[in-house]
Amino acid sequence: MTKIVLLEKIHASAVAHLQSQGFADIVQIPRALSGTELTDALSDADAVGIRSNTHLSGETLNGLSHLRTIGCFCIGTNQVDLTAATTLGIPVFNAPFSNTRSVAELVIAQAILLLRRIPEKNVRTHRGLWDKSAQGAYEVRNKVLGIVGYGNIGAQVGILAESVGMRVCYYDPESKLPLGNARPLPTLDALMEQADVVTLHVPGGAATENLITQERIALMKSSAVLINAARGKVVDIDALNRALRDKKLAGAALDVYPAEPRSEKEEFISPLRGLENVILTPHIGGSTEEAQDNIGREVADKLARFLKAGTTRSAVNFPEIAHVEKEVKSRILHVHRNEPGVIARMNADFAASGLNIVAQQLQTRGAIGYAITDVDDAISADLMTTLCSEPATIRCHLV
Repeated sequence: MTKIVLLEKIHASAVAHLQSQGFADIVQIPRALSGTELTDALSDADAVGIRSNTHLSGETLNGLSHLRTIGCFCIGTNQVDLTAATTLGIPVFNAPFSNTRSVAELVIAQAILLLRRIPEKNVRTHRGLWDKSAQGAYEVRNKVLGIVGYGNIGAQVGILAESVGMRVCYYDPESKLPLGNARPLPTLDALMEQADVVTLHVPGGAATENLITQERIALMKSSAVLINAARGKVVDIDALNRALRDKKLAGAALDVYPAEPRSEKEEFISPLRGLENVILTPHIGGSTEEAQDNIGREVADKLARFLKAGTTRSAVNFPEIAHVEKEVKSRILHVHRNEPGVIARMNADFAASGLNIVAQQLQTRGAIGYAITDVDDAISADLMTTLCSEPATIRCHLV
């Protein structure tokens, strides 16, 4: 029986969808795990579902020979060693679109609150101060929203921003078709200079680490605000802290941080704590009931399709093969090193066993090849041993 382990309070929609697809052995663990606790929990799992606080390193994955696939019930996949997963023949799936609306709404809300100086007014009113001054408080209408990274979330932010009267510009190193009246800018520096609100929607990784430096923050208007709902290491936090304390920036909102607590019991540490003109939220951009429901169903569906049929469409690290229902006696999922002769030898093994190949799909990605082969009869244990013993084989499974 296929075993699936879900960690970190993944939404009930995931369990419901997996059960509807015939999976009964589903273990739910309501927190992140690490070390031997993690490896013990996954020792006999065929699939694991995680969010952002469970980290699957190469060392961990190398000790999980039974694991066939990983589902990240979130947008990011930087908590998984993708190189190691690929080398081991483990496809990784995520939910790149399901929380787009939730993140976009939070960004627009934060832009409005910051430009109206609501965080400061809120703190002061709680302290009993009656500050009705309009100084430094602005409408968002006609203000310039600068979007850094014009992908799914960035484009959605732009559409919502235009609906409340903002003028939208964006910078993306790749050519992106503008939606609505958004206009592309040639450089990031040009965006930093022009925008009243700068919002970040770039992926993590070395290419974007400290993308927003002290020098780029210095380009911003003193009345402007910065919003980061992307990745914590995109912004130089110390530089941002200095700019805010020196009144060179009107405010900021952060939902992600360079270092984040692994659980509710761990204290959140940041130099930005206590600043009245800063909104700090605990990585909740996608934490709405709607988003979590959508994410649960989306990633669970990808896991189910892979486990039942070998589908790898939209895997972030793997050759992509579209979904085709299994309508034959046997289906072989074969992951191998991408080198000449592998498929020819495998097909010769099928022929030697008297099996007719009904359909076959092959895709490669870098050093990895992935083939799905449908045959019209049962696969013997001897043939499986032969296929698994092929020198180029990384993984071989019978569906």
